[in-house]
Amino acid sequence: MTPTNLFDDLHEYCISNANETLVKKYSRYFKEGYDAYGLSHELMIKKVDELINEKKVDFSTVIKTSHLLIPSDKYEEVSFAIILFKEFKKQFTPESFIEIEKWFNIGIRNWAHADVICSELISVFLEKKIVQYTSMSGWRTSKNKFQRRAVPVALIKMLKYTNDYQPFFNFIEPLMMDEEREVHQGLGWFLREAWKKSPESTEMFLMQWKDAAPRLIFQYATEKMKPEQKQHFKRSKGSKE
Repeated sequence: MTPTNLFDDLHEYCISNANETLVKKYSRYFKEGYDAYGLSHELMIKKVDELINEKKVDFSTVIKTSHLLIPSDKYEEVSFAIILFKEFKKQFTPESFIEIEKWFNIGIRNWAHADVICSELISVFLEKKIVQYTSMSGWRTSKNKFQRRAVPVALIKMLKYTNDYQPFFNFIEPLMMDEEREVHQGLGWFLREAWKKSPESTEMFLMQWKDAAPRLIFQYATEKMKPEQKQHFKRSKGSKE
């Protein structure tokens, strides 16, 4: 099956299984808009399993097809690229990581796809040490806000592999003054998870930024703290809101 054939096959599958009720159900989670067919995750997995079990595709074909799927405005077509890519995680190489980097230049327009890429794909590269987290250095200044968001989100699973979070804190610092809400949410999520495992070091980092960084980061980061603990991270009087 060629990349074009695979793309057309997936496109037709999406059309034939479209469900407007599901589109309406999930659209409320996407402030930036949700252009979708309305396929359930189960239906997409079923299709991918069929392609893999019948050995209709290989990793090279999936990579090339991703260049057709990722630019799509349709939610499920982008999702298919991610799900298919994951099926070949045993074949991941540093070059495969670069292919995922390209996705942010040609697509990835919402938080959900960015987060799934982090949890299902980037985590594999980092955990297997195919690449180091510093390979995401350039992501911190990407024009794509979802690629910037991916930096802290991708680090969440790495928290279980070390007790020294300072290198991670240093790495996310360039993002602490980012202007985008989605990046703030990703940072806050990471810091909340870091606080659960290492409260003292995380609180020290938060204290450094409490009078400068956007409040949404702290809203997420302190979510699991007791009210009296949260008080420590309110802005000082006279600091810029």
